Amino acid sequence: MSFQESLKCKTEAINQLIEQYLPNIDGRQALIMESMDYAMKGGGKRVRPMLMWETYRLFGGTSDVIKPFLVAIEMIHTYSLVHDDLPAMDNDDYRRGRKTTHITYGEDMGILTGDALLTYAFELVTHLFDTHTEQVHTIGKALSVLASKAGIYGMIGGQVVDVKLAGHAMDEDTLQFIYQLKTSALLESSMMIGAILAGAKESDVKVMEQVASNVGLAFQIQDDILDVSSTTEQLGKPVHSDEKNQKITYVGLYSIEEASAMVEERSKEAIHLLYSLSNVDDSYDGFLTDMIQHMIHRTK
Repeated sequence: MSFQESLKCKTEAINQLIEQYLPNIDGRQALIMESMDYAMKGGGKRVRPMLMWETYRLFGGTSDVIKPFLVAIEMIHTYSLVHDDLPAMDNDDYRRGRKTTHITYGEDMGILTGDALLTYAFELVTHLFDTHTEQVHTIGKALSVLASKAGIYGMIGGQVVDVKLAGHAMDEDTLQFIYQLKTSALLESSMMIGAILAGAKESDVKVMEQVASNVGLAFQIQDDILDVSSTTEQLGKPVHSDEKNQKITYVGLYSIEEASAMVEERSKEAIHLLYSLSNVDDSYDGFLTDMIQHMIHRTK
């Protein structure tokens, strides 16, 4: 099976899990379930759950304990996008080629949908304490990583600095700080959780955190490049949105050629770190390496 065929199969498997774990649309509050459903089924590459699942497999994980975490990380990522699109943030009407959640359901429901997805993500994971009592320690450790990487020392922290400094001069150190928290943190969470739940050594969990840090920075720089070099039709979202929102990017600080070279450098470092791991499953098929290369060098 080719990489593209495998990618399609794995993406569909994640979509089926999302379908399985989404709440039923019923009750007096059914509108919020419908809006959650809309947001979660808006397409997307499912990068974060796929990185988590592949890391879990890399270290020999086989249990279904990983499944709620796969859905939870995508819910957290989706809630951040729903809130990003709001008028108070990026004020975008389209994402992935269709109307954003707040345009479809109203700004009030857009806010509540993000809140609901974030809360429900943790609700899903906490059920594991009752169903997988023999793994409560690792589940707790993974849950701690999920919370910290999504919060004020992770994604939210990056968003705060990004919003605060919009339209202001910014050096590379500050921009890298924003990207490491805003983008890399959830990728780090994904790969660390996959390793933790599979029983990887602490040193290897740290390596996976660094792998994801490099992947996240390369991914975001590539996003900067695509924002000025691609089209709305190709990306499924507005281009030049960073310029519209007065955000400094790597393409603003450097040329496209220089930014592309940085993508290559971070990509190579991530792959090098993967090859340094000590206790991976010998039967693993290497899909993770191919996936990292694919997501970093994407054209849409």
